[in-house]
Amino acid sequence: MDVYGLIGNPVEHSLSPPMHEAAYEEREMDARYVTFEPSADAAGEAIESAQTLDIRGLNVTIPFKQDVLAAVEPTPRAAQIGAVNTVDLSTTPPTGHNTDASGAVRALTHHGIEVDGEAVVVGAGGAGRAIAFGLAAEGTTVTVANRTVERANDVVADLNETAEAASARATSLDAVPGLLSDADILVNATSVGMDEDVSPVPTDAMHSELAVLDAVYSPLSTRLLTDAAEAGATTVDGAWMLLYQGVEAFEFWTGAEAPVGVMNDALRDRLSDGGQ
Repeated sequence: MDVYGLIGNPVEHSLSPPMHEAAYEEREMDARYVTFEPSADAAGEAIESAQTLDIRGLNVTIPFKQDVLAAVEPTPRAAQIGAVNTVDLSTTPPTGHNTDASGAVRALTHHGIEVDGEAVVVGAGGAGRAIAFGLAAEGTTVTVANRTVERANDVVADLNETAEAASARATSLDAVPGLLSDADILVNATSVGMDEDVSPVPTDAMHSELAVLDAVYSPLSTRLLTDAAEAGATTVDGAWMLLYQGVEAFEFWTGAEAPVGVMNDALRDRLSDGGQ
């Protein structure tokens, strides 16, 4: 039996197990997906232990996405982003991927959205940084907006070191409404809308030519997405990004085509049951 899993702290509410277990069943694979909760300072030891136990692959979540860099060989993109959320333990040394970037891009393209125009990414944390790199790699001109502009500047400085993102810009949150009139894509990569019925963007800034991705997946229908839909924009909820992160991991680990529909059903069933 092949064993895959997740390291994080905490992991008790993870949505990854039902997605991956459904995929193994659909593909008739002798495999299981388990969760591990090491202490917050034990990322390296967790990777070593997983190798000893012959675990084939690991997803990585908070607080270990940066710490595991020292224990793996990151792909060029993961090294640029500075974080790893998927580890392939079948290689020596283990290979570290970042599927936050590709998960966001695949979520958008699944909905027929072209990712080669102008995008505004709200948030300069780990998710915002990864999404900005992912969009830029596809030829999108990226503006990173953040409450603390210095953090946005840090992301943009690193983005502009890559040839495909030489025109990336940083700005404040106050400037976002004025930017959206010419934007093709808006991404919320903050937690705004998770715990309160609020949006990081004013309602009147939305328009029908805009595609809006909210990385928040609980609730699925955030205030941002509700406002965007009312304006006629194309909306993509955060579960799609989460799904395609899992799809990418499955494909890295197994070499098989992921059963996307089955994984999506399992994820949304778990969310409807109150999962987070």
